[in-house]
Amino acid sequence: MPGTMMGRSLAVLMGCALLAGPAVAQAPTGTPLSRTPAEQVPLPPPRPEDIKEPTTRHPEVKESGPAEPSAKDAAKDAAKDTGKEPGKDAPAAPGAETAPLPPERPADLPSGPAPGPATIVPDDTACLGRLERLGVKAEPVAPLLDGMCGAARPLRVTVLPDGVALAPAATLTCTAAEALARWSTEVRVTGERLLGKAPQKLQIGGSYECRGQNHDPSAKLSEHAYANGVDVMGFVVEGRSPIAVGASREGTPEAAFEAAVRARACGFFRTVLGPGSDPAHANHLHLDERERPAGHRLCQ
Repeated sequence: MPGTMMGRSLAVLMGCALLAGPAVAQAPTGTPLSRTPAEQVPLPPPRPEDIKEPTTRHPEVKESGPAEPSAKDAAKDAAKDTGKEPGKDAPAAPGAETAPLPPERPADLPSGPAPGPATIVPDDTACLGRLERLGVKAEPVAPLLDGMCGAARPLRVTVLPDGVALAPAATLTCTAAEALARWSTEVRVTGERLLGKAPQKLQIGGSYECRGQNHDPSAKLSEHAYANGVDVMGFVVEGRSPIAVGASREGTPEAAFEAAVRARACGFFRTVLGPGSDPAHANHLHLDERERPAGHRLCQ
């Protein structure tokens, strides 16, 4: 019995040994399991005493960035901008002491105010010839120059065809004088037909006058301001009292005469105004040669 139990024990021990064998780590081949003691590690050789310190040092490395141009490069760039070679000085800006002076004023220049715009002088040769053939008495006067008003070749008209006088004389352009002369022939014919006698005189209220329309300073300039208009205040007929415009009673020969000559004026003048047109023309006939688009005429 004791022998049998001992045999079983050996068998169990051997089985356990076989089972535990794979769990034991095997040391790598050729590698000692134990470390070398620190006192056995070899030390480096001592530094030789005859070694000297280096005499040169490496340059310090600066941070990278845009390189600044040199003074020479800057001069070249400036020369390119100014179009001049580098190294050459640019001319200095002229000072007040070097600025050229204006030339002296010629002694023969006029010292008065500058002349205004040139005035176009009309050619009245043909018109003057017609006035002469009609028997008109008129003489040239000096040009009328009064700011925006005036006339280049005005005439002083005293007598119309058939000896019809103007009282007082009228200062008119040749065009206005011709229209007045031709209308006066119709006035004579109408007077003989309605009054029995032809008028021998026209009473003139105004001709050239530098003023606004209807004597309004703020209004547009009247044709009187250009010697292009005339105001007829009345008619003088031999053996009768003067016929004042706007004063005759309706139905009388004088009223019929006035209406007839007023209507005939529209065939000779571009503007005809009188009693009934407006209060400013209640006592006279205004006749002028104002030009309008398309030859339009104003007869009121």
